[in-house]
Amino acid sequence: MKTKNIFTVLLILLSISFYAQETKIFEKKEKIYALKVAFISNDLSLTSNEAEKFWPIYNSYENKQFDLKRQKFISFIKKIDNESLNKMSDKEALIVLTQMEATEDELFQMQKKLIFNLKSVISPVKIIKLKKAEEEFKKKLLQQYRDKGPRR
Repeated sequence: MKTKNIFTVLLILLSISFYAQETKIFEKKEKIYALKVAFISNDLSLTSNEAEKFWPIYNSYENKQFDLKRQKFISFIKKIDNESLNKMSDKEALIVLTQMEATEDELFQMQKKLIFNLKSVISPVKIIKLKKAEEEFKKKLLQQYRDKGPRR
């Protein structure tokens, strides 16, 4: 009986720990996205009318892009761990490459749709500034990560 209770308590503690880690990851993602929004807002200098139309389009694009990347990444990781990769035939590798290309195409089509939708909301110059701001934000984020050094 005591063993069952101890096992139950351990299971609950592990569940709480897992939930806490998931919450921490979600909070980091939200924090990074908030920083990105501020960075882009600052660079684009959107009017209130532009911002009202821009952010729903951009947020929808970001969410769809994130979901697609996460879904495909998980799928690819399952297929190409070191052991599976070493045993993979050329035919299987071609299938994985085709799937990777399809994902890249899908991401590209999503980006084209974003640009098309934004053309009616902001100027072409601001769309180019958006692309530049996204790249600068990525560089800044990577630099901050590098500056922190390895976790201990």
